[in-house]
Amino acid sequence: MSSTFSGDEMAPFFGFLGAAAALVFSCMGAAYGTAKSGVGVASMGVMRPELVMKSIVPVVMAGVLGIYGLIIAVIISTGINPKAKSYYLFDGYAHLSSGLACGLAGLSAGMAIGIVGDAGVRANAQQPKLFVGMILILIFAEALALYGLIVGIILSSRAGQSRAE
Repeated sequence: MSSTFSGDEMAPFFGFLGAAAALVFSCMGAAYGTAKSGVGVASMGVMRPELVMKSIVPVVMAGVLGIYGLIIAVIISTGINPKAKSYYLFDGYAHLSSGLACGLAGLSAGMAIGIVGDAGVRANAQQPKLFVGMILILIFAEALALYGLIVGIILSSRAGQSRAE
């Protein structure tokens, strides 16, 4: 029994690491954004309880970040099946980079949404004209995570293109 170690035996490890990174980092961003924005909503709700439902927008936007990570994690994990099709290091690295791109973009977007959401809902309680500006800033912060999702999908689609079979 003479088999040579090519390194491709480790490839699924990197693929699954990418799936985990996508979900974990995106959920960390979602959790931070939700918590930070939620503190602002709770603080603002004491002064202006009629604005609480209007101020939930940052919390919802932060929650969507976790869904982005879930989407990439599912795409990656369904692409890892070494028994059905050869899975090379290239594929593992493609899936790892896909997960990191989506996950870290989601983490950074969650931090931005949390900080802007906290300050924005508090400021909106004092000056209602700031609501549209806050929403625009939140949309731009959410777009950062969307960019990570798009790049993650492109990178994960590269897996399986390493060698002609």
